[in-house]
Amino acid sequence: MLLEPIVPSILSLRRIPAADPAVLAAYGADPARHVSLGLVTCDQDDALYVALDEATKHAAVDVVFARSFYAGSAHASGRLSGEILGVLAAAEPQAIEDGLAALVACLAHDACFYDADGQRGVTVFPHVIGSLGHYLSREAGLAPGEPMAYLVAPPMEATLGLDAALKAAAVRAVKITPPPTETNFACAWLTGLAPGDLAACEAAATAFAAAVVDVAASPQRR
Repeated sequence: MLLEPIVPSILSLRRIPAADPAVLAAYGADPARHVSLGLVTCDQDDALYVALDEATKHAAVDVVFARSFYAGSAHASGRLSGEILGVLAAAEPQAIEDGLAALVACLAHDACFYDADGQRGVTVFPHVIGSLGHYLSREAGLAPGEPMAYLVAPPMEATLGLDAALKAAAVRAVKITPPPTETNFACAWLTGLAPGDLAACEAAATAFAAAVVDVAASPQRR
């Protein structure tokens, strides 16, 4: 199954080398430990969540703020808003630079949605993280370094996809977010029943994507 990737667009990317303590605190940073911030907006929220996690694996940064915007990038508040703002915090500016470099590379070459119906009318995010960083591992309740399938699709497609994924591989759900999310999709995070089972995560993601494609092609099958 070959799906066309939809590469995310970074809409804005800025640094604050020495942020005001009130700004640090407002965005979840700790003024006692953090000095610098890196801020990014993107037109794909889930891809950016993955890229923020990737940043924590390459630099001494913390993800202090990451939030999707309501209704998605098609209904953004401005041309630079996209559908998410992510904020990295660090003790010094160079760590922010290193973290942002890893984030940009992840968005360019790894994490993205895919076209599931040939018209970009149905999109799917069947992403597998081979080794979690300390951001998403904390959010998922897993250990850093564990693999995880990060699965997203529109409501009907995601529901059937999740059922298929759970039946296709030896995986368990660590988090399920039924529709609607802020962007009106649905999401599930799965990991292997056996710790470190990357192959199970990959099989689940493949089954999820196949089910989404099937629903998109035959939405009213009896």
